[in-house]
Amino acid sequence: MFLKTEYLNTDFLIIGGGTAGCYSALTFCEHSAGSVLIAEKADIKRSGCLAAGVNAINAYIVPGKSPQDYVEYARVDAQEIVREDLLLTMAEGLNRTAKKLEKLGLTILKDEQGKYVTRGNRNIKINGENIKPILAEAVSEQEQITVLNRVNVFEYIVKDNRVLGAYGISVDEPILYVLSAKAVLCATGGASGLYKPNHPGFSRHKMWYPPFNTGAGYAMGIRAGAEMTTFEMRFIALRCKDTIAPTGTLAQGVGAKQINSRGEVYEQRYGITTSQRVHGTVTENLEGRGPCYLRTVGITKEQDQDLQKAYLNMAPSQTLRWLESGLTPSVQNVEIEGTEPYIVGGHTASGYWVDVCRETTIRGLFAAGDVAGGCPQKYVTGAFVEGEIAAKAALKYTQAPTGKRAVLEPTSGLDSAASPVGFLLDRKAIEVKKQWLEDFLNSKEMSPTSDNLEQQMQEVMDEYAGGISQSYRYDELSLKKAAAKIRELERQLVSLPAEDMQELVYILELRERLTLCKSVIAHLKARKETRWHTFAEHLDYPEKSDEWLKFVNSRQDKAGRLHILYRSLNPAPDKDSNKRLGKRPPKGADKEGSRDEY
Repeated sequence: MFLKTEYLNTDFLIIGGGTAGCYSALTFCEHSAGSVLIAEKADIKRSGCLAAGVNAINAYIVPGKSPQDYVEYARVDAQEIVREDLLLTMAEGLNRTAKKLEKLGLTILKDEQGKYVTRGNRNIKINGENIKPILAEAVSEQEQITVLNRVNVFEYIVKDNRVLGAYGISVDEPILYVLSAKAVLCATGGASGLYKPNHPGFSRHKMWYPPFNTGAGYAMGIRAGAEMTTFEMRFIALRCKDTIAPTGTLAQGVGAKQINSRGEVYEQRYGITTSQRVHGTVTENLEGRGPCYLRTVGITKEQDQDLQKAYLNMAPSQTLRWLESGLTPSVQNVEIEGTEPYIVGGHTASGYWVDVCRETTIRGLFAAGDVAGGCPQKYVTGAFVEGEIAAKAALKYTQAPTGKRAVLEPTSGLDSAASPVGFLLDRKAIEVKKQWLEDFLNSKEMSPTSDNLEQQMQEVMDEYAGGISQSYRYDELSLKKAAAKIRELERQLVSLPAEDMQELVYILELRERLTLCKSVIAHLKARKETRWHTFAEHLDYPEKSDEWLKFVNSRQDKAGRLHILYRSLNPAPDKDSNKRLGKRPPKGADKEGSRDEY
């Protein structure tokens, strides 16, 4: 099999047609007549984290609260490892983007006075089962936007630390796409499938986060030499046992408390941050007081029915389980458990190291949503805001004659026309990339399948890098073993055969996961403390230390060596951002320390 090469050129290339990607495309079109190309691995009508819908907007500034309050909430929940400049610029746009989505057709529930119905201190209720089709329809109505569905982008084209575009392949046809652009946005989402999940084997894709999110954006950034941050701050969700359904609706909707098998409320004993809730559950089980539950027995009949309806919209398997057994939440408490670890920058601070314009350390490459680091608890509306900021900044970048970095001006208008910036792509490099892909398609080697290697990878990460079987704990020796085994799997990957394009996609996805696994292991090893129980439970350093009030970052050099960097919690932003945020850059904020990790 041989690949046909197709060349496409655009002003703004968006990799990933999910939450941030769609919203960024719409924003770009509001301010420019330039062209937008969205490359989506699936189909934007039902892709990404919003594919099945959501029942609440979980990042919203409710009456009586301010954006600064949201920043403080995220800072406390993340044990202070956050970029406050990123959080503030995100929080300031949450309500604006929610309102805009309502205008596009999203149903936001209102009370008798016409005010949004709140759920807790930062949430509003919605009927969001069609939130993704609403976004996709809005995108399809824009003549400037071209959508490439079922195209898997796997590598950036970078020269002199400036992004020129990206490579992609068709999922269905033997086509290599060479996509050139003036600016690129990475909006590919986070990473699942690195660790052995709650349900291994045939059912291993029954998980909390979309199973098709492989960490592609992270991996492309790592290989291109972008600076990445906080991969050690993994995310582990507290979920309903077996169904892996959300627990937030129970905790916030009916005020269900976490209890152990003795009926004792244990959540206050450990703390109520996201990681502490999981840690308490794990510890209660380890110490013989499990299983653990959310206490729902005693709720009203109306609350019971509301819960069944809510879960039917977002996690129907949970409602079906209640109905089949007859043990609805008012009759039986809901058992809970933790999931396997994920890398998700929308919940934690993992991802690209970016400035306030969401530009990465590679010029012209922007990041938004789950791939953008330093700004946790962004959820849907936060991803919208980051997509909006990135689109405006990308437009300014394309208009600058030398591709200078943009300055954040969220309230100012933008020029409608972008000046052309041409790039000459290296034809020889394209041929080399094409040959590399064809080698997989035409390989006759007898070797394990990508599926076999993926399961081996998940078992390695589970056993040696703090997975479920180890109660999320690890030490330096186990991490060293994990790193060696992941490197061995990488060596096996190069000889994998691909029978068709879909199998080639699987190989590239495995490559992405293995690349990210190496960085996650290095980050876990580099932070010598336990700041987030379960998220990063380091047995050699079981306590939290003020010495580690800093970011653990990394950058891979051209030889493939990963270097660990340490960054201040308050890096010096550009002068305009300092002025706007009312801050002075801290002394020494731009200094770094580094050492070879691998």
